[in-house]
Amino acid sequence: MVAPSVPVATLIYDGECAMCRASALWLMRRAMDGGALEILPCRSAPRRHRFPHLTDGRVLAGADAVPELFARIPHWRWVPALFSLPGMRPIARRVYAWIARNRMRISCAVGH
Repeated sequence: MVAPSVPVATLIYDGECAMCRASALWLMRRAMDGGALEILPCRSAPRRHRFPHLTDGRVLAGADAVPELFARIPHWRWVPALFSLPGMRPIARRVYAWIARNRMRISCAVGH
């Protein structure tokens, strides 16, 4: 059960990318045990209706969203502490950018 003081975070992901879908579902399954997370494909009607300009509320993208997502997943709440280590954010942004650029190749390589 989620504590009422924890607002629900919405992960908007590329529903046409197999790796993105698998990652979003992995996060959602783990958040079901007490996290405050929902997932929406970026091209879906509910996303367009609820977030037409993505300007309301706090918006995080890429590597900057990773600590916030893991903070909402039981047994993975230690991950955000890694992002507070000196120099970790720039490294995480580079790694995330590389993964994003190569996600289709990675997805095919791991069989998603």
